[in-house]
This record gives sequence, structure tokens and C-alpha cells, in this order.
Amino acid sequence: MTGSPFAVMLFAAGFGTRMGALTKDRPKPLIEVSGRPLIDHALDLVDNLGPVRTVANVHYHADQLDAHLGPKGILISREEPEILETGGGLRAALPLLGTDPVFTLNTDAIWSGPNPLKLLQNAWDPSRMDALLMCVPTAQAIGHNGPGDFTADRLGRITRGPGLVYGGAQILKTQGLHAFSQPAFSLNLLWNQMQDQGRLFGIEYPGRWCDVGHPDGIALAEDLLADV
Repeated sequence: MTGSPFAVMLFAAGFGTRMGALTKDRPKPLIEVSGRPLIDHALDLVDNLGPVRTVANVHYHADQLDAHLGPKGILISREEPEILETGGGLRAALPLLGTDPVFTLNTDAIWSGPNPLKLLQNAWDPSRMDALLMCVPTAQAIGHNGPGDFTADRLGRITRGPGLVYGGAQILKTQGLHAFSQPAFSLNLLWNQMQDQGRLFGIEYPGRWCDVGHPDGIALAEDLLADV
């Protein structure tokens, strides 16, 4: 195992229930923002990293995502018969991702500013960190309600609390995934262990970020992209 990530996991398996009728006949990553599927906006960030192995997990309307991603050279981790959540889904994809730390990236957000994956790559220190999360100050998180997910100390360690929203991009060591016996589980369980060990870190995103997890987020994200 090396210290630097060379693979990216795109989370694309969810049902998109908050999108209502928009996801009745298609998966959320294929909903268009400014004329392009959400997942293509995410792939722009990945492409900017240079050559990396890219894997997407699929479940809901999996065939549509297969057809869209296959020609782009994206490896597919198909979750069936049941969806595995973020932790279980990442663990199931490890044969495709390898044993090194990985980037993970949600496919339902739009970023305006520096590439968050590049910023994570530059700040990653595996000697101190088991995970490094890209966090967005609440004032810069468009379409997100609530006080935030994490609070950071002066060294960048994060704990549960208000102030910073997890933006859906991170670098993560994956060995701890094997400690969980259940097939489906959230990465929050692994983060909790890392937090208790003082090895969960975050950095603040200097630009703006938009949650596109609900229908109103589409117009907000399009306004964000237009305001550059």
C-alpha cells in the first residue's frame, strides 16, 4: 500500500427519493444541470486529476448508468440484489479500487472554485490522517439547511458539531471497512471510529458548493455555474 490515492469511487447507486418525480424513470446522477448529467460534472473533477482508476457503484436504474458510463471507461460495481449504502458499497468495490487510500465523490453536488479533489490531494498526510474530508462553511453551502456536520480544531481534526458541511468529497483509508459484519452500512460508522482515534481530518473549501439532492437545487446549481 502507498500513501497516495490513485483511484476514485463515485457514489451513484442511491434512489434519489428527495428528487420526487424526477427520479421515477432515471437515476439521480443522470438528472441534468445546465444541460449535462450531474455525474458528468463530477467526472470533470476526476478528469482534472490526471490518469486515475474510476469506479462507480450502481443499483437504481443501473442499466442506464452502465450505458452512460461504460463508453467513458468507468468501471462499474453493481450492487444487487440490495443496495449497500456508502460503507458497504465502497467495501464491495475494493476489488476494483485496490488497497491504497481512495478518493470518494458524491455525484449530487456542484462545486464553484478550485477542484476539491486537487485540494484534498495536496493536503493529504497519511501519517496523521485516516480520512480527509472536504468541508464547506455553512455560508458557502447553497441549498443546504442546517448548522453543519463537523467542527474543526486548529490542527484540522474534525468532530461532530456545527459550522462545516461535508461536501461529499474525501480521501479515505479503506482497511477499517472490513471490521463491519453487516453487508450494508454507512461510512459514518467508520468516521466515528477515526474521530475517536483523532485521525479524522477536514479542510475548508474556499469556493462555493451546491447540494443538488432535491429539485430546487437544480436551479440553484445552474445559477451558481452561471455566476463564474
